[in-house]
Amino acid sequence: MSKIIDFHAHIYPQKIVEKATESVGNFYGISMGHDGSVETLLKSGEKASVDAYVVHSVATVPHQVESINNFIAQSCTEHPGKLIGFGTLHPEMENPEMEMDRCISLGLRGIKLHPDFQKFNMDDPKMGPVYRAAAQKGLPILMHCGDYRYDYSHPRRLAAVLDNFPELTIIAAHFGGWSVFDLAVEYLLHRNCYLDTSSAIFMLGRQRTKELIQLYGADRILWGTDFPMGDHTDELEAFQSFGLSKEDAEKILYKNAEKILQISV
Repeated sequence: MSKIIDFHAHIYPQKIVEKATESVGNFYGISMGHDGSVETLLKSGEKASVDAYVVHSVATVPHQVESINNFIAQSCTEHPGKLIGFGTLHPEMENPEMEMDRCISLGLRGIKLHPDFQKFNMDDPKMGPVYRAAAQKGLPILMHCGDYRYDYSHPRRLAAVLDNFPELTIIAAHFGGWSVFDLAVEYLLHRNCYLDTSSAIFMLGRQRTKELIQLYGADRILWGTDFPMGDHTDELEAFQSFGLSKEDAEKILYKNAEKILQISV
């Protein structure tokens, strides 16, 4: 069995876990599969023999940034080798570069941004210094992309970011366009970015998901569940049903992640 890294998992502090999980479910109009606690994440992943998880949360207002990053870092410290933390930033916060440095000092390995939750256009010029600093500091950005209800995270905006910051490592969540997957293909097929599989299979169906993996190429794809929205056993069973070659499956399940994170799990 290959190693497995879930590159897209959300966790929340125990005192707000029910409220936070419910809030995300309400935003997307779905029932969440689990609560978003660290303990539930580890139990869900253990059933599918997941080795490690890239974990993160999103600050919807600037004052949440520091406490969220502290929580993510502490969770990783408590579960060494299992949890790999990505910090959060907010477009309206003061001195995001200083917080990036603090994220690095805390052992966090990247940044997660969600333009629809945080209400900013991905290609807004004010984000330029953030992207430039992330590239210079070697921090990959996991970017929520796509939503038919909003324009903040439209794939064309990500394409503009990629054109303007070619040195930046970006992982475009949800095949680069949640609920607008074909638009993602139009704008991102030949761009220099990775894409993850999270929150996609249940909308696309297995055949179309496999087609997108083949279209983008296994070198660009990362396996992710969007926990607590997705269940590890269900997501892995669907992935294994695609019948990919051993080489391609290993790239998606862990090798691409290890390359981005510069680690071995």
